[in-house]
Amino acid sequence: MEFILWRHAEAADTAPDLDRALTDKGRKQAARMADWLTPRLAQDVQILVSPAVRTLETARALGRGYRQVPALAPGASVEDVLTVAGWPDAAYPVLIVGHQPTLGRVAMRLLAGQPGDLAVKKGAIWWFQSRERAGQLQVVLRAVAAPDWL
Repeated sequence: MEFILWRHAEAADTAPDLDRALTDKGRKQAARMADWLTPRLAQDVQILVSPAVRTLETARALGRGYRQVPALAPGASVEDVLTVAGWPDAAYPVLIVGHQPTLGRVAMRLLAGQPGDLAVKKGAIWWFQSRERAGQLQVVLRAVAAPDWL
């Protein structure tokens, strides 16, 4: 299974949490990452997005359909994200557009198999793949990219 975590781009701090919109810089970050992602994403990717304005705006940069998922709102748990994504058994690739610290905690769980925090930069993606080897689940980190690295 392909599983991509995308943290929303930079957002203003001038509104209630769910209503915070991207800044000009954030719109540029989202567009830069969308340009990088577009040729790499499978056609059947399922894009699942937190209902926060900043995540919806980030996802829109891809120009593809997506589904708002209330369980991905700020404060979501690692289990919420993994369940919504169908990790590790979904039959299609999944792209989650969400928030810190949740995405960093998901990345830590996938990489280390234990709780903890990792920093995920604003606008960055972490791309994972699951595979089975000798009856064991393996997690492969395929890519990490951030808008200011491209």
